[in-house]
Amino acid sequence: MTDTFENMLEKYAELIVKFGVNLQTGQRLLIGPPAVWMLGTPIETAPFVRKVAEHAYRAGARRVDVIWNDPQMQRLRIEHAQTNTLTDFPKWQVEASMAHINNGDAVLFILAEDPDLYRGLDPKAVSTLQTTTMKQTHEVLDAFAKSKVQTCVVAAPVNGWADKVFPDFPTETRDQELWKAIFSMCRADQADPIAAWKTHMEQMKRRSDYLNEKRYDELYYSAPGTELRVGLPTDHLWRHIQMTDRKGTSYVLNIPSEEIWCMPHKDCVDGTVVASKPLSFGGTVIEGIRFVFKEGCVVESSATQGQEVLKSLLESDEGSRRLGEVALVSHSSPISRMRRIFYNILIDENAASHLALGLAYKFNMKGGIDMSDEEFHRLGGNQSSVHVDFMIGSEKMDVFGVTKSGKRELIMNHGEWVI
Repeated sequence: MTDTFENMLEKYAELIVKFGVNLQTGQRLLIGPPAVWMLGTPIETAPFVRKVAEHAYRAGARRVDVIWNDPQMQRLRIEHAQTNTLTDFPKWQVEASMAHINNGDAVLFILAEDPDLYRGLDPKAVSTLQTTTMKQTHEVLDAFAKSKVQTCVVAAPVNGWADKVFPDFPTETRDQELWKAIFSMCRADQADPIAAWKTHMEQMKRRSDYLNEKRYDELYYSAPGTELRVGLPTDHLWRHIQMTDRKGTSYVLNIPSEEIWCMPHKDCVDGTVVASKPLSFGGTVIEGIRFVFKEGCVVESSATQGQEVLKSLLESDEGSRRLGEVALVSHSSPISRMRRIFYNILIDENAASHLALGLAYKFNMKGGIDMSDEEFHRLGGNQSSVHVDFMIGSEKMDVFGVTKSGKRELIMNHGEWVI
């Protein structure tokens, strides 16, 4: 790799530590707690993790810990282990993660996976492992949803991923192309990435402030195959990526980010929606997703590929058939302009407007993080062990805000902001 690559890698690691998790002097940093997405940090990312750790210690970290995962071990388990053992889960990983979170430490997720990791394996076995992971790691996701911890989600290449994204490039250059794309979408290729992100956040803040002032009753989505009404709770809050934890420390939820998002009312989603991009979920790719909602619940679902995994996801628990997030992203976002499917939820969700099945984040409701689960649920917040985004936006989608009087006001025209 060239010096230019090394410089951008340094900027990327520094951006993550100083701006993403915003590590404070004396804090510990935990990298790779198990969550909905995966079981720890892939071992292939070790060189990158060491670079992040170096910058963390430079920033005054007390200690950097990593929970590692070998994705190939997961594949071997699905392929050869007895089916009735796939519900076993290493609970110590969750216990260790919660010990860090409850101690006020910072947390970094590295979302990196081979989209075809489980290709050719028994879909039911794959679904069993994925569902078990989601249910057993719910406590970690819940802490994230309640802003209990400084946390950031980032990406790094792993074996197989670049081959899926850049099949038109020579094999030996694909990883480098993926790194270049990640650096670009994360603004790590700019002279001052942190300054660039601050400018970007100002624009996202203006849009979220505008929508919070409008207090729309619902959103209406219109696109080929999609006609969907999404009701919003009375005290909903639109957010952008910069958050503040309970100690008053700011952090950035994920890098990259092009979205502003809110929570829907769990009982007020009606109509039909089709996905505009494939969904890479836990080592499998789901394509051609179509949902029909009635009174908030998915009553019909289909997929042209990965139907069994999608079915298992929807059957995870009572809340997995309802929505927990609505997010708006410009079709001309930097990632969308790359005109590639990255088969990575973190990246693809920032290339298109999207929805998420499952858990609603309590910070998307006024006073939500201090509410009991029962009160949050009563006011329209969905609860679930899962939170899985799927992309619906395109250059053919219009999005309207609907006022209390029923008036429709255009928010996005052909996938672009008009506000």
